[in-house]
Amino acid sequence: MRLFPYAHATHPQWPVAAALVVAQLRGQMALPDYASQPTLALLYITDHYAPHAQDILEHLSGELPLVSDWSGTVGVGIASNNVEYFDEPALAVMLMEIPGDQYRVFSGVAPLGLGFEAHTALVHADGSTVDLGDLLEEMARRTSTGYLFGGLSSSRGRSVQFAVAADGNLKGYGTASGVFSGGLSGVAFSREVALVSRVTQGCSPVSKTRTITEADRNVVISLDGKPALDVLLEDLGITLEQPEAALPTLRATLVALADSAADHAPGMVRSTGNFGSEVMVRHIIGLDPGRSGFAVAEQISAGAQLAFCRRNREAARADLMRVGAEIREELEPHEWSVAVANALHAEEALSAPHPARRIAGAVYVSCSGRGGPHFGAPSAEMQIVRRALGDVPLVGFFAGGEIASDQLYGYTGVLTVFTNPE
Repeated sequence: MRLFPYAHATHPQWPVAAALVVAQLRGQMALPDYASQPTLALLYITDHYAPHAQDILEHLSGELPLVSDWSGTVGVGIASNNVEYFDEPALAVMLMEIPGDQYRVFSGVAPLGLGFEAHTALVHADGSTVDLGDLLEEMARRTSTGYLFGGLSSSRGRSVQFAVAADGNLKGYGTASGVFSGGLSGVAFSREVALVSRVTQGCSPVSKTRTITEADRNVVISLDGKPALDVLLEDLGITLEQPEAALPTLRATLVALADSAADHAPGMVRSTGNFGSEVMVRHIIGLDPGRSGFAVAEQISAGAQLAFCRRNREAARADLMRVGAEIREELEPHEWSVAVANALHAEEALSAPHPARRIAGAVYVSCSGRGGPHFGAPSAEMQIVRRALGDVPLVGFFAGGEIASDQLYGYTGVLTVFTNPE
């Protein structure tokens, strides 16, 4: 795969933003290192443009006739390389040159058929969908790796998804014309489409890993055989006899949960001090002094692993740099030519996209509760991604929940890169 052309723009009038995006895409398609015959596009819009989703899709499809397949969704914010658009009208597009027999666009109206062997899948979902967790698990089982990546649409108004294939509509879409609300949609990829994906939780553990020895639905009653509330207060160094001092600490504390059957048991914290993608981080939503327990925003069971943690700017920045470094390390060639060495060691802030990095393009889905403010400044999160990966084609959105494997996360980032062979 050659580099994926990508573009982004903001303007109060969507036709102007679309024209700017099309001009950027055409310019990149004319460059030798970029794909010139793309057939698949990812389209992300902010919720300011949601009422015009159909018009935007039809306009872009007409301006880019080579692209027969579209997928995407809406977010309260969207992202591209080095920039975030929050609370402003904007759109971002990435064009992917992948053989047609190596991917399939799907939706709830036209689900993934049995004739295609999916390896992984990019998934966009509506958070209001009934039994969403079960649908994600079912979709993961339809892939040979069980790995999904993506997120939930986020919007202050209409929630929309894009799913178009072939001549404009998948069979069975009727009058939907490729713009949907509800359910799942996305793109399934075959084994030939290589990618690397990582989850960044952005949390720092503040306790050791413990075993849940008694639980009732979402209430933790005992940890390591001790009253759970006592353990919580002891680990945080607080007491309920001083509620004014204890409450801010409790509000800032979350729990990291993992299945006891996972490979990391009995400890969840890696040697690097971070949690892996097998760990889910959830809020503490209440205390239960009558049972000496506390409640979390997740159904739990005895035998699971738990650790207390906190989110902060420093942990988020460090963990995001870590996943970028892991991806780069995995993709670095074993032997470098002079051209490759120069490209890989160029200053990231100034370096142009280069095939030597083996990254054709990237998709980043982050929580709408993260973004610039959580990292200290507007577009700070995407600037960290750029410093970690280098200057690569990238688009994404800020979601109402993030998807990795068959799990739904919150306050995380899912970074996925499409790779070229060494």
